[in-house]
Amino acid sequence: MSLKDIINDELKSALKSGDKIRLETIRSLRALILEFEKSGVAKELTPDDELKLLTSAAKKRKESIEQFQNANRTELAEKEILELKVIEEFLPKQLSYNEIFAEVKKYADEIGAKVKEDFPKLMPMAAKNLKGKADGKIIKEIVEKILSGN
Repeated sequence: MSLKDIINDELKSALKSGDKIRLETIRSLRALILEFEKSGVAKELTPDDELKLLTSAAKKRKESIEQFQNANRTELAEKEILELKVIEEFLPKQLSYNEIFAEVKKYADEIGAKVKEDFPKLMPMAAKNLKGKADGKIIKEIVEKILSGN
């Protein structure tokens, strides 16, 4: 079942349940999908594209949460947190910090990356293999930590 079909089904159930936050969030995801389809790219929405749309939506929510918390706008931050939880239901399970660290360490050992100069080799490999399963900022932080010898 494609993401579009899943979103449409979830939209129906959100309408029936009356959960406003869930409904708004699912509508925004549906709008992203429709926008992609009408962008003139002339291609079907692939699982990779679906993942990009979802991670982009999640990233926007995370950035908004941070900005609202810095501005002491807790009610807006809470709304974004709830929306992020809905989006995360459609994303692959996110790895924990320790799981990401173990994976990146394994990649570093595979290619022999040990010093900061190996960053251009290790970071793309880690980002590609952990795509959708981990936040890029966390991956970068761990890559830098491993290459600095900590």
